[in-house]
Amino acid sequence: MLQLSFKKHVLKFRQPAGTSRGVLRQKTSYFLLVSDTENPDIIGIGECSTIKGLSPDPWNDYEYILQEMQKHPEPFDIWLNEGLKDFPSIRFGLETALIDLQRGGQRILFPSAFTDGREGIPINGLIWMGDADFMKKQIREKLEAGFRCVKLKIGAIDFKQELELLRMIRQEYNEKELELRVDANGAFAPKEALENLNRLSELGIHSIEQPIRQGQWEAMAKLCEKSPVPIALDEELIGLKTNENIQKMVQIIRPQYLVLKPSLLGGFSRSRQFIGVAEQNNAGWWVTSALEGNIGLNAIAQWTFLLQNPMPQGLGTGQLFTNNIPSPLYTEGDQLKFDPENRWDLNRFGL
Repeated sequence: MLQLSFKKHVLKFRQPAGTSRGVLRQKTSYFLLVSDTENPDIIGIGECSTIKGLSPDPWNDYEYILQEMQKHPEPFDIWLNEGLKDFPSIRFGLETALIDLQRGGQRILFPSAFTDGREGIPINGLIWMGDADFMKKQIREKLEAGFRCVKLKIGAIDFKQELELLRMIRQEYNEKELELRVDANGAFAPKEALENLNRLSELGIHSIEQPIRQGQWEAMAKLCEKSPVPIALDEELIGLKTNENIQKMVQIIRPQYLVLKPSLLGGFSRSRQFIGVAEQNNAGWWVTSALEGNIGLNAIAQWTFLLQNPMPQGLGTGQLFTNNIPSPLYTEGDQLKFDPENRWDLNRFGL
């Protein structure tokens, strides 16, 4: 008989000088622990990672659902389907915990050349929003570290300043030497978006994520048709619960790329649905983490490696937090890697 419990953990962000006001200072994760009463020493762990304002999970009912799962854990198939359709982050955590339990509770969910330390995953270097000097500093650090793909969050400061930052990079590195991605997080107004995209195209931008706010399918479709910069949908995917809705959205908008965040989409099997629809409609895709702690990031990284997508993936490094769980994950150049000799330190977190 399987049993389930959960523990709350507040992850606190590092706050270097220069970050924008209003940025997140902390976020909440819940760890799901699943075990079998016949072998209670083996525990599968999954992370339910939430971001208020972005995660679609109904926040007021969040702990109530976790308590109901703890009281009535089985059959898990019901929870993984209808029971958690409105709680994608919990579904991701439960799916992760069950795979971990099945694999022996060692946090090796998807054994591969990644988990045995032989190969890494190419990732982009993420530049956080802030004042111009702060962003310039980050850009230099990423380039010096060996990144060949950099992603900048735009829309936080004056657009002309952001263009200057991008122009500064292009003066030193051409398109063959460095791939530039930008993420607008829906910051452009539909009327100004195409003009902004035309200006970005002069700088050899690989792609732009979510140029306008999600939910404006007709306006986004027109942009995808006319934009000289390939468009990747990000927030647009959140909240789509059925394969029919995914198909409808992709066929109407016709994006060039989809950006997959498993903890916001409802786990790995749901994310595979998006991949299938993307490929059926000749759209590319890549995987991105969404501020998970190392438990969630570890699961996403191992799954991503199996997909064998050669593009740089948008996986974090776990270094954003002051109180993350120490893990075998580390970065070397522009690669996310896994050191099988580096043990997880779970005891001080009560896991």
